[in-house]
Amino acid sequence: MSGTTAGSELRIRPRRSSDLAEAAAALVAVYEADGYPVEGVAEPERWLSPPELLAAWVAELSGRVVGHVAVSSTGSGGGGVLERLFVLPEARRHHAGERLVRAAEAYAQARNLALELEVLAKDEAAIRLYKRLGWSETGRRAHQLETGDSHPALTFAAP
Repeated sequence: MSGTTAGSELRIRPRRSSDLAEAAAALVAVYEADGYPVEGVAEPERWLSPPELLAAWVAELSGRVVGHVAVSSTGSGGGGVLERLFVLPEARRHHAGERLVRAAEAYAQARNLALELEVLAKDEAAIRLYKRLGWSETGRRAHQLETGDSHPALTFAAP
């Protein structure tokens, strides 16, 4: 990657159990900066490991976890959900979000999983990223929280 020095190159790799605490701390920092996610911050390690989890990756910069993405099962045969995507603000210029999404897409393609996602309408930067990467908007709905509150959300399908 041009413009980086040795040791500061972004690396995407499968998440290990030893990454969970650092990924959880990064999630809380992203929440404080961006208000994402709207749920799960009280128990970030649990939120990063939903029961349907198939695989997860982290973005690492200078040996530090700076981003995360996961693929979970939809519960129906050939479907997967891209979720739990976040990148620390200071790592975004390294295209970490794009590279994390591409890792999830490659995983899904290798397993013939039709990948989908849901994003809150307020998360405009994420929506721009998905559209730039070729994802197609498939609908709109209300994202229901455990508290009973709801937020407008968009659904997308992988290219």
